[in-house]
Amino acid sequence: MALGTCVLPSFSPQAAVLRRTSTVASAAAASRIGGFLSSKPYALPPWASGLSHAPSHTFSLGHFPTPIHRWNLPNLPKGTEVWIKRDDLAGMQLSGNKARKLEFLVADAAARGADCVVTAGGIQSNHCRATAVAAKYAGLDSYLILCTPKLLVDRDPGLVGNLLVERLLGAHIDLVSQREFLKFGSVALTELLKKRLLEEGRRPYVIPAGGSNALGNWGYIEAVREIEEQIQSSDGGLQFDDIVVACGSGGTVAGLALGSQLSSLKAKVHAFSVCYGPKYFYDCVQGLIDGLQSGLDSHDIVSIEDAKGLGYAKSTGDELRFVKDVAAATGIVLDPVYTGKAAYGMLKDMSDNQAKWEGRKVLFVHTGGLLGLYDKVDQLSSLAGGWRRMDLEEPVLHANLN
Repeated sequence: MALGTCVLPSFSPQAAVLRRTSTVASAAAASRIGGFLSSKPYALPPWASGLSHAPSHTFSLGHFPTPIHRWNLPNLPKGTEVWIKRDDLAGMQLSGNKARKLEFLVADAAARGADCVVTAGGIQSNHCRATAVAAKYAGLDSYLILCTPKLLVDRDPGLVGNLLVERLLGAHIDLVSQREFLKFGSVALTELLKKRLLEEGRRPYVIPAGGSNALGNWGYIEAVREIEEQIQSSDGGLQFDDIVVACGSGGTVAGLALGSQLSSLKAKVHAFSVCYGPKYFYDCVQGLIDGLQSGLDSHDIVSIEDAKGLGYAKSTGDELRFVKDVAAATGIVLDPVYTGKAAYGMLKDMSDNQAKWEGRKVLFVHTGGLLGLYDKVDQLSSLAGGWRRMDLEEPVLHANLN
């Protein structure tokens, strides 16, 4: 064997089956070493015992609990404190809030004997990339339906941002145009691909767009229990009046709003929508909480405001400048699609309606999505910090050498 070379293991279909078998066989061992990447029984929060579709197991994917700390944003209303829940640090290749939902969905896929998962989203979907990572962790293949502009649907989608991770993982990618995605919808498209995979002898498990369904909701119901426990363990007895979060598919918002209402948290949840309007998401959240038979009205447990601006994944110069300014001032990097728009909308509302926010303690949930920044490199280039050639004048170097 030549120096510096190595023999790679086989990646044949037979080897893939062996890897899946090995993943299952190692679950017991994993449970003895911290439990990461293993299935484990799930115990409901006592205050959620009345909800339906209670999961029996989770598959450990994220690093929880994620930290909560003070976020020193400038120009806040009098007496207002903003804190931040760092779900961007949940792990799983920067998967953010998706890790919480996928812990329940992947556990269900494994329990049903699936050998692959199918899901859908935009060309830079954080959810699709997170699903590909989670599937690979669990020894499953992933099939992703990604929508892209009509002019690009027949071209190589490239290796920018989330696409790079997906393609490194070996995810199977099917492209559709945005018009086709809107015409048929993600449910019909994923069911079509599921049918084809079944005909090939595969055992597919469909994960809805955003991981948002009755089972995925439990990710952020569980997150509320985590926040409760963090508050209880804090020295100062901190209590939050409000929770602010971006809204892209409704699942995170539904889980937070429902959990906050049922638990001792009782914080008012504010959702800033980044794609559709508030009416769409009130209906969406209603459907999700009805799926759990909560008996609650979405209008009573969450306030939804429009923050989509130019549209989903489209950024104005002011929004990107805001992302840059927040990073420079606080060290917190927001993504341009979700958290950037949500935080921008929150601070605009605080500026326009100061009395509404004065003296309140606000928890902002950072849902991750940082790989989306790479899709905005051209727009960010004029905003990013500068650089310079280091001065290496000869007298300075000569003095140091002596």
